[in-house]
Amino acid sequence: MSAPVTSAKTAGLLGIENLDRTEIEEILERARFFQPLPNETYRRLEVLKGKTVVNLFFEASTRTRVSFEIAARRLGAETITIAAQGSSVSKGESLVDTLNTLAAMRPHAIVMRHAASGAPMFLARHLHIPIVNAGDGLHEHPTQALLDARTILDHRPSLSGLRVAIIGDIAHSRVARSNVHLLSKFGADIVLCGPPSLLPRELANLAPGVSLAFRMKEAIQGADVIMMLRVQLERQHEAPMSAGEYFRFYGLRLEHLALAKPDVIVMHPGPINRGRELSSEVADSQRSVILNQVENGVAVRMAVLERILS
Repeated sequence: MSAPVTSAKTAGLLGIENLDRTEIEEILERARFFQPLPNETYRRLEVLKGKTVVNLFFEASTRTRVSFEIAARRLGAETITIAAQGSSVSKGESLVDTLNTLAAMRPHAIVMRHAASGAPMFLARHLHIPIVNAGDGLHEHPTQALLDARTILDHRPSLSGLRVAIIGDIAHSRVARSNVHLLSKFGADIVLCGPPSLLPRELANLAPGVSLAFRMKEAIQGADVIMMLRVQLERQHEAPMSAGEYFRFYGLRLEHLALAKPDVIVMHPGPINRGRELSSEVADSQRSVILNQVENGVAVRMAVLERILS
């Protein structure tokens, strides 16, 4: 049995928490190489020619799944995507048996999304194959944090010293956790904001430089980056408030931007629920970099796949 993987450089990418700052910087710098210049198409390489990447998605996904497929193909790899609904898991097969079956087919890497926190780590303990965590339960979503960092660096010279407000359903957000782990390694000032029922107080101890706020105006004051989160109704027994009430207290509107830095950028991992998490005026404004995040997802995932397989 192989030991759990903790380094993107050696055998996979299971999370941000166990990466050091140098590893993160190397991935972000390589991702910049894969970003297209204006009026330029993405670079297509053959560095992973002959490699096979299996995308194993036990939860619904569009942005992450498709960008991993595109990233692998632009590096010359072959891709196979398996969804839980179309796999033997739907027939009652255990996760272990599914993984052993995949391993017997000898893919070169597995990209995995699963509703259970720790599922990719479990996979890494049982297989001698690089594993990339594409989101596991409430734990982490490492490539989302990396693409968010790459997007911030497209608009700021450094991650150090930034005030970053992360607002919304913090309790159920693996995106928030991975971003906290990443940004804290660079000395960012991070404020987590949301309804009390969606903002556990223990999250203040998640990493250095983290504070909590329950009022939007307090969180946004002087922010360089505003990162809105999706309300994950599928992970809640009941919604904390109606869509209209949530938008009233925690929805980002144009008037909020006046409280932040003049050049503040607005982010969202998607999918966006307009009228609940932010207004259309904000989502479509010049302050929004949401589509840049989507575009950077391909470049970052190219950098990650190249790093673990080439």
